[in-house]
Amino acid sequence: MAEKKTLVIVESAAKARTLNKFLGRNYKVKASVGHIRDLPKSKLGINVDDDFEPQYITIRGKGDLVREIRAEAQKADRVLLATDPDREGEAIAWHLQQAMRIPDDKKCRIEFHEITKDAVKQAIKNVRQVDMDRVDAQQARRVLDRLVGYNLSPLLWAKVRKGLSAGRVQSVALRMICDREREILAFVPEEYWVVDAVLGKPGSKQKFSARLVSKSGEKFTVRNAEEMERTEREFKQNQLAVKSVEKKQKHKKAAPPFITSTLQQEASRRLNFFSKRTMRVAQELYEGLELGKGGSVGLITYLRTDSTRVAATAQDEARQYIANVFGKDYMPDSPNIYKSRKTAQDAHEAIRPTSVNRTPESIKDFLSKDQYRLYKLIWDRFVASQMSMAVYDTVTVEIAAGDYGLRATSSAIAFPGYKKVYNDSEEEEGKNNIPELQKGDQLKLLDLKSEQRFTQPPPRYTEASIVKMMEESNIGRPSTYAPIIDTLLKRNYVERQSKQFVPTELGFVVTDLLLDNFQSIMGVEFTAQMEEDLDEVEKGHENWKKPIREFYPSFAEELSKAKEIVEKIEIKDEEAGKDCPECGEPLLIRYGRFGKFIACSGFPQCRYTESINEEIGVDCPLCGKSILALKSRKGRRYYGCSGYPECEFRTWDQPTGEKCPQCGGALVEKNTKNKDSVIRCSNAECKFSKAKEGGEQ
Repeated sequence: MAEKKTLVIVESAAKARTLNKFLGRNYKVKASVGHIRDLPKSKLGINVDDDFEPQYITIRGKGDLVREIRAEAQKADRVLLATDPDREGEAIAWHLQQAMRIPDDKKCRIEFHEITKDAVKQAIKNVRQVDMDRVDAQQARRVLDRLVGYNLSPLLWAKVRKGLSAGRVQSVALRMICDREREILAFVPEEYWVVDAVLGKPGSKQKFSARLVSKSGEKFTVRNAEEMERTEREFKQNQLAVKSVEKKQKHKKAAPPFITSTLQQEASRRLNFFSKRTMRVAQELYEGLELGKGGSVGLITYLRTDSTRVAATAQDEARQYIANVFGKDYMPDSPNIYKSRKTAQDAHEAIRPTSVNRTPESIKDFLSKDQYRLYKLIWDRFVASQMSMAVYDTVTVEIAAGDYGLRATSSAIAFPGYKKVYNDSEEEEGKNNIPELQKGDQLKLLDLKSEQRFTQPPPRYTEASIVKMMEESNIGRPSTYAPIIDTLLKRNYVERQSKQFVPTELGFVVTDLLLDNFQSIMGVEFTAQMEEDLDEVEKGHENWKKPIREFYPSFAEELSKAKEIVEKIEIKDEEAGKDCPECGEPLLIRYGRFGKFIACSGFPQCRYTESINEEIGVDCPLCGKSILALKSRKGRRYYGCSGYPECEFRTWDQPTGEKCPQCGGALVEKNTKNKDSVIRCSNAECKFSKAKEGGEQ
């Protein structure tokens, strides 16, 4: 009797290679390479008059692949659709089912959240039908986004500039960045003074610091120099005595294992990775890598998740590892459980290593530098999440000086707990050499230090903070954060300056136009509510077309009005502040396909252009002026001092802004043959080098 043949279809070639290693000769694994069907690019592709029916077509260039998959499906005894375990993966599975004419009620869908041998084999035992509720939720999102994008983008082309785009989530994210910038521009700083007293106990040489916090029992802040002089004069006339001493232990629980948003945030902070880079590397870890004799295996669980839930088997494995390596004191009495946000779909586990025994160091030789660093971050965070709390010994001393009140605090770690593996940057020891004190002890004033400060505006969004804000506001979903940021940058709506997002004039213009004419779309609450509606569709509680039917009529009316009343907006090119070296006309800063560039105002008669010389955030180690990123005539990037020709500093490698401790030359970051980065001296005769700290961008 002939053996039964099974065709397994996944999304990527990397995943196909990994599965081929797990499955026997009776299985054949093919990759769809993402979607095989989608809405057409050249037109709306939605029949608005036929209850918003989408018009799917085979994606251009995928015809041969679809025919090949159909042919393989006809040869096989059964077909299993093993696309990603999320809405989009479910939709791809459905499109494959339709393309291969598999009956709707046929059980052909398998789902696994980690690409390991056991997980895949278990999934094959639990074949199910394609989940049409998930598919419909994805269809609703796709249709809504197409209706918004394909109607608003032509409006922007006609009223502002060609090549622009708008989106249901993208435009709200842009509004957040613009609103923050307006807050910063409108901010008026207020003066205040920080007052610290250096104190000692009579008869002791030990010093400690206490901060002025109150006056007459009320919170007190010194507001100006005159008030500071008066406060200092009055303060020095008073005797100092201890009012109270409180000693206690503070326990801090580890942060939960990563979800998509927190992984992007922490990779940005700790590794200096942009979200796009984080997701690309995480995808590689998830899909599987060759580990020598161990073969190909997926190293982490599914990377698009909003849940902190962890499988009991993974918890048990982690607890056993912790007890064996660190000792039982580092293992809590019961597994640590973390609550997910109320709006979390909770469809998948948290991001964790598929086996905690596969330590980062044990597989380092098989990973690229980026893969190792991200895997280590995920492994460390997960292991720490299952460890005991960190314990701090804290001391708080309240001190009276007449009507004035001071507070001295100290915090020292008593038991590291989870910090043995994963040290939070947010919780540092507050060392203050406070002596043994009791209520009523007299103190002497050794020094009074005051510092003038000013209140600061809210910070601009960084990659980490905009992802956090989108998550907290329920804008978008884990899979959309990185593409949204990428689109805002590509459209020149925002610029990245020292890791912060700064809206361009174009970004403000587009935001204001949409806000004036499409209030509902640009509302954070509306977009968040739409996400909740799509979640209801996925749960099977709503027909997928209902949110669209409720949204479209008012949107169409707003669109019709906007086409009539919005006038053409002219964005004047910014002057570059110098003249064209070829014809003498003023040079202008313009936007092109690849960002800003300088061009002659005499175009098309004069076609002179030059690249924008961007500052990289470090000073010239030779003269102290800014270092610029420049381009050679062949487009190769190099670095030079803005003080040229007075300062002739030039290098192909990115300067760090530091001087060589051996010869005084400029230190630069240099990539080695294995793509690692080291810090070296730019002086060819000097051999100084050191390992690079942190990550590269």
